Amino acid sequence: MTSYANLGPDDILNALDQVGYRCDGRILALNSYENRVYQVGLEDAAPVIAKFYRPGRWSDDAILEEHGFTLTLAEAELPVIAPLCRDGESLFHTGDFRFAVYPRVGGRPPELDNPEQLTQLGRCIARLHNIGAIEPFRHRRSLDIETLAEVPRDFLLRQGFLPADILPAYESLTADIIDRVRTCFTRAGEYRTLRLHGDCHLGNVLWSNDAPFLVDFDDACMGPAIQDLWMFLSGDRPYMTARLHDLLDGYTGFREFDAAELNLVEALRSLRMIHYAGWLAMRWDDPAFPRAFPWFNTQRYWEDHILALREQAALMDEPPLQWDPY
Repeated sequence: MTSYANLGPDDILNALDQVGYRCDGRILALNSYENRVYQVGLEDAAPVIAKFYRPGRWSDDAILEEHGFTLTLAEAELPVIAPLCRDGESLFHTGDFRFAVYPRVGGRPPELDNPEQLTQLGRCIARLHNIGAIEPFRHRRSLDIETLAEVPRDFLLRQGFLPADILPAYESLTADIIDRVRTCFTRAGEYRTLRLHGDCHLGNVLWSNDAPFLVDFDDACMGPAIQDLWMFLSGDRPYMTARLHDLLDGYTGFREFDAAELNLVEALRSLRMIHYAGWLAMRWDDPAFPRAFPWFNTQRYWEDHILALREQAALMDEPPLQWDPY
């Protein structure tokens, strides 16, 4: 981890030169923490994006499976950012580092108040799911409660991140939330799992040339279709219902949607909240994290976290969002 934390300009330039990219020395660090991502200028072409993978997170097989998925999507003319290949290879090694190179694509986040943009986004995700349903991932994880909640919860309880006055409330509340999440999954019944983007939120969608581009498939996984839709739904119930209709108007033009999966929206939001706190704690020994998230692990953070989780517990008791396809 020391070499990764201290990844420097010479390491980056030498790595790209090794696979045939003639760099001009310009490097811009981009907003990424799980991996190290840089825009790198080239002498004779447009800049590229170099992504250096965090050691130990994914196996080579898992990374290559993600690359293969995005390359297949790109071949089907879906607006995704797939890795650039050299001599048929997309994953490169240099010293202790593994990295991939991507084309640079500019854009802005979609406008969630714009029904037309949400409808286009729904179409794009449906087309992605049609391809994702053809075959399963074999080397990547499946979305599950243990990975997203139980493991990070246990880490936080063991490692002493929680203040003493917060600890009992966190322990009992998260246990209750995990029980409620299981209840939501039971209500949803049997659902089909497929290959997903996995982390489909505003930061991973670039609006360019009147179309969405999906970026950063690093969390691609197996799971229910709603996982790639729910992160665009927030706010009060009427607002979320309107946004849901916009998304599904586009989605169902290309793929059927199982309305029973709407039972999972607040459950998946709860899992993400628990996982996010645990993720920050697990990465706290990486110097980039205390600098980027100075508000984490403060008394105020944990008080707000408990309050937000209590709100989620109540939301999971409410009926799911309603969607009328007719």
